[in-house]
Amino acid sequence: MLCTASVLVFLLLLCGTIVPVGGGPLAYGICQTGCNAVTVACYSAAGATFGTVTAGAGIPAAILACNAALGTCMAACVAAGCTPTP
Repeated sequence: MLCTASVLVFLLLLCGTIVPVGGGPLAYGICQTGCNAVTVACYSAAGATFGTVTAGAGIPAAILACNAALGTCMAACVAAGCTPTP
């Protein structure tokens, strides 16, 4: 049978090893910045400027592909924001 002092020492040692974690807002922001940087490069390769193209019937397929990739990248950033980081 364990004595009370042994249990108390064990709990104190356990509490000393616990590391607080956050939700990763810095990682989330860095991820979004990376997504936007790649999208700007994608738009430039397609001959457009990011932020100036409006949705319409005449939008080039390359811009649609850039937008789809941006959406996928931003959705992946949610994992970075939810993953605990020490």
